[in-house]
Amino acid sequence: MCLSIPSKVIQIDKERNIATVDTMGVTREAGLDLMEEGDVCIGDYVLLHIGFVMNKIDEDDALESLKIYHEILEKLDEEERRNIVLEDDDCHNRSR
Repeated sequence: MCLSIPSKVIQIDKERNIATVDTMGVTREAGLDLMEEGDVCIGDYVLLHIGFVMNKIDEDDALESLKIYHEILEKLDEEERRNIVLEDDDCHNRSR
């Protein structure tokens, strides 16, 4: 399942056209090839799909979504929590 958890951009490598993002405490790299140059800045919230930033989202909407995800995660055990966040990386490998 691809959850599209809002991720905060914490670093941008312009040479490689890659953003480092924080997704609920998990950092990962995501390609910026599908975005216009300069559209994504450090501190922005974005949604990822198959390893690429697909779009930028409003900070208030991102924070509200993250609040709801945290409420859901509180009901799960530690391993289930981490798996949900990490599964977002593999959503392109899952059959629909």
